[in-house]
Formats: sequence, C-alpha cells, structure tokens
Amino acid sequence: MTPQPTAAQQLIGDFAPKLVALTDQVLFGDVREHPGLSPRDRSLVTVTALVSLYRTDQLGFHLRRALENGLTKDELVEAITHLAFYAGWPNAMTAITTLKGIVAETEQTATPEEGS
Repeated sequence: MTPQPTAAQQLIGDFAPKLVALTDQVLFGDVREHPGLSPRDRSLVTVTALVSLYRTDQLGFHLRRALENGLTKDELVEAITHLAFYAGWPNAMTAITTLKGIVAETEQTATPEEGS
C-alpha cells in the first residue's frame, strides 16, 4: 500500500519538491522529534511563535496539532491571551478566532448528529 502523502506534499509537492523534502525530513522528521522538548511543549512554543509573528497561514495546522499533542483549549486560550500584551492585540484576536473555529469544528465532528 502506498503511504498517504504529507500535507506539504499535497500542498506544494509538484511545485517545490526540495522544500517538501526539507519540511518532511528535517523539520517534521528531525527537529520536531528531537528529545529536548515533549511534543506538547514543542507545540506550545510553535503556536506562540506563529501568533507573535502573525503567521496565520500556518497557525490553524499548528493549533490542531497542539490539541492533538495534549494542550487543552483553555491552555491555548490562556497562552494567546498572555501574548496579546507582548505580540499585539490584533495577533491575539486573530489567533483566538482561529482557535475558536477549530474547537467548534472539532466539537461538531465529535458530537453525533441527532437522529442518526
């Protein structure tokens, strides 16, 4: 069975194959798997950097990953609220609305529809 293409492969694999290889092998293969930080803590650092730098294109993916890696909605809300004073109110407001949408989407898919 052929392995499922990564998100980077799906997004830009035919356009920038070297960037995809570096993303998959170095960033997600080596850097993200280095034992110095837990996946949870690494996600918190990544999310705070993305919020601070207003990297909205990458934020949704990493907020989802942070939830998968054990951060709670409340912890992410608290971190983003704290960042408002250091990274700017617009950055925090954008991040909070992104997180709110992800949480709503997650809760909707986790809740069985009535009548099914």
